[in-house]
Amino acid sequence: MSSDQKTFYIETFGCQMNFHDSEKVVGTLVSQGYSQVQSEQDAGLILYNTCSIRDKAEQKVFLRLAEFRKLQKQGKRFAVLGCVAQQEGEKIFEKAPHVSMVAGSASYRNLPEMLTQIESGSHRVTGLDDRRTDQTFETEFTARGNAHRGYITIIEGCDKFCAYCVVPYTRGKERSRTAESVLREARQMADAGFTDVQLLGQNVNSYKDPSGKMSFAELLRAVGEVEGIKRVRFTTSHPRDFTRDIIEAIDSVPTLCDHVHLPVQSGSSKVLREMFREYSREQYLERIAWMKSTRRPISITSDVIVGFPGETEAEFQQTLTLLDEVQYDGVFSFKYSPRPNTPALKYIDTVPEAEKSRRLQVLMEHQREIQRINYRKHIGQIIEVMVEAENAARAQWIGRTSQNKTLNFSVPAGVQPEIGSYHHVLVTQAFPNSLAGELSAPLNA
Repeated sequence: MSSDQKTFYIETFGCQMNFHDSEKVVGTLVSQGYSQVQSEQDAGLILYNTCSIRDKAEQKVFLRLAEFRKLQKQGKRFAVLGCVAQQEGEKIFEKAPHVSMVAGSASYRNLPEMLTQIESGSHRVTGLDDRRTDQTFETEFTARGNAHRGYITIIEGCDKFCAYCVVPYTRGKERSRTAESVLREARQMADAGFTDVQLLGQNVNSYKDPSGKMSFAELLRAVGEVEGIKRVRFTTSHPRDFTRDIIEAIDSVPTLCDHVHLPVQSGSSKVLREMFREYSREQYLERIAWMKSTRRPISITSDVIVGFPGETEAEFQQTLTLLDEVQYDGVFSFKYSPRPNTPALKYIDTVPEAEKSRRLQVLMEHQREIQRINYRKHIGQIIEVMVEAENAARAQWIGRTSQNKTLNFSVPAGVQPEIGSYHHVLVTQAFPNSLAGELSAPLNA
């Protein structure tokens, strides 16, 4: 590959971990002498970072690869990364012969070597570690896409094997970074001007420090005490490993954000058993009770699957009553869809597609009304926001609260808030998914 071909274009789909993985991939490529470009037409190497959580993900990947194929005649090379790469493996080469590299996320640490193979003319370079590796992907070359908010992956992979989930098969086994390396990265980010840090993992609170020095809650506290960091978030948590000391840390360390995303998936203990979730409705609600007993009000969000094989109408109703009991500030809801290699493939999918759609619509409308009421409670409050962007069309600025809520606000004529700055905003309006208000006072003018 000549020097003028050492340009790359990357497309990313999926979760926050995928996007952060892409930041690390970009940084690694740049460290190897590549330059990032903004279109596939200008790139010598085109990378496609994929997600396989949702139904028909593979088909969408192959359709996109087919679109790329017309560029093969221009001498471009193609790489498929991420979960679909791990899931489909070398079958990608058979279905899309113009692809030169297939690499799952657990093999990204070997990217420099794989790039060398491509540059030397290899056409079928693979990185498919599956569940064998004990190593994590750490790089000093992370190219962060936001100058004020950044991610730190503290644990990769998953050992939970929920019946519906493909992640354990595409992300490998759970493997944690040392607390020392996480804190070193947090300090480097603070020194570089980052004030909002999010700790990431498929099951972030399953974190186990290889050096044995810190629990997850202790690591949270330590990151929250790094000078210069104003907000610390974490996602995604698994209820089984969600311990009370996590809530105690949030309640006592002001920089730890008062928001917890705790996926429940179903309000029925029977369905949870079928899902292999390893907790009951009652155990989940015990964790909710911990959060509701704190001095700081904690915003709670969740994930829910409707139409899991065998789910009855009564069990679906139990999920609706759980929404009422918890009073979530947000729910990501999905219809069950079968995924490759998962135990649920052996179940008889008794819920018709039309019924899954109906249940999803009912749940979304039910939750929307809960949020409509909950968000109104903020009217009249003065809330701290970090400025994310300007909405010039509406003469507003977009801010985010520590509870991870969007708060759009107006400012007096002549005032120009800086992206990444913190301000106090008086809430004057509430909607089901956002708040609106007006600038009250800057925290750091």
